[in-house]
Amino acid sequence: MKHPSKLVNVGDQVECVVLNVNPTERRISLGMRQLATNPWDALHDKYPVGMTVEGRVRNLTDFGAFIEIEDGIDGLVHVSNLSWTKRVKHPSEVLKKGDRVKAVVLAIEPDKRRLSLGVKQLQPDVWETFFAAHHVGDVVHGKVLRVAAFGAFVEIAEGVEGLCHKSEAVDGNGQPLHLEPGVEHDFKIIKMSAEDKKVGLSIRAVGEEASRSEVEAYKQPVSSTSSTIGELISWKRASNENN
Repeated sequence: MKHPSKLVNVGDQVECVVLNVNPTERRISLGMRQLATNPWDALHDKYPVGMTVEGRVRNLTDFGAFIEIEDGIDGLVHVSNLSWTKRVKHPSEVLKKGDRVKAVVLAIEPDKRRLSLGVKQLQPDVWETFFAAHHVGDVVHGKVLRVAAFGAFVEIAEGVEGLCHKSEAVDGNGQPLHLEPGVEHDFKIIKMSAEDKKVGLSIRAVGEEASRSEVEAYKQPVSSTSSTIGELISWKRASNENN
């Protein structure tokens, strides 16, 4: 509340609680809110952790969005809890003041008057989905998003990035490949960490697998049964015609 005129007017009769008496300064401190139940004390029962709530975006800051879920109760959606797939730098990229949004209650701290909310938790975690469907050894198609001195970050699914270290970005002849943003390639998954949400990729391993397949195919004996029978039939017909 920015000004008491939003609650009371001159001449109103109100009930108050005496908070402090200072005879020296002839001052008495009064309180009105002390007569009402503190809504934060009942927050755990009203909005338990994991519950989905709906509210209005009241304010945006660099670190998140404040959502008013009821009069006097604001929850904070940190920027890290706005999206699984987007790298949100400011909440205004996703929300604007006045929006009605749904969110999940993540944590409640009544003594600090803090209510933590999450928007992305209403959507499936793309990392969990990816790790459930893929394993080390799988070959995936990806697009290079950005390049660092040690390797390239590759998008291998919507919102999922893997790292191809420069030592793994080589062709079948062992020659380094030049990867730059926008380049698409096949990569083999060589490392996975669901806990750290990290995926290690390799182009070298894809070439090695192809080479092994070629060697195995070369080593397999070629069946000549059908051609041999055909040749015998033709030879027998030719012999009958000559006789």
